[in-house]
Amino acid sequence: MKRAPAPQPAWRLIPSRFPPIGRFDTVATAADLEAVMELAGWTNDRLVAERLLRLPRSEWVYGRPNASIVMAAFLHVAPGGMRFNGPQLGAWYAAASLTTSVVEVAHHMRREAVATGVAGLSRTFRVYSARLEGDFVDICGKQGSLPGVYDPADYGQSQRFGEEMRAAGETGILFDSIRHAGGINMAAFRPSRILDVTQGDHYDIAVDAALPAIQARKLSS
Repeated sequence: MKRAPAPQPAWRLIPSRFPPIGRFDTVATAADLEAVMELAGWTNDRLVAERLLRLPRSEWVYGRPNASIVMAAFLHVAPGGMRFNGPQLGAWYAAASLTTSVVEVAHHMRREAVATGVAGLSRTFRVYSARLEGDFVDICGKQGSLPGVYDPADYGQSQRFGEEMRAAGETGILFDSIRHAGGINMAAFRPSRILDVTQGDHYDIAVDAALPAIQARKLSS
């Protein structure tokens, strides 16, 4: 199977309503990390505690800037999982360009608007850039040979594929964006390989449930 390095930097958007918590950034040991997580209330959630145990201790990220942001991606997971991960453990999803990240986020906002019966949604996001180390399983250009993995709505096959790659020790997956033509996304499975995470600007993103247009506005600092 083909492997390739991830594009640099990789871009990720996180809703600003989830404020960054820097408690992990200065933790010195894995034992300290467990204590800080308990203090922060993270391990009060049984699912979060179970997910932490699914990560090898060598993959626990602490003692560096934005460590909490990285760990949250793996420990706080959507109930149904995402494209390449089930609900048991998360992954770090990012894109090769900020534009692709915006389009991906806007797609899911529009789906939420339709599902909840509202005319539109507007949210503020923080931008993060990161350097993803290592070679990734590269399935770009394989939509024809992997139609189930690229299914736009059903994540059954893609989650099985992703979890098989994680179990095999792969760093992550590079894949074409279905929402943004020409865009490249990545799912990183190893927190220790997500480096130089840096917070950038805040953007307000707005979508209409009935229209394809996306409004993205950088907020003044």
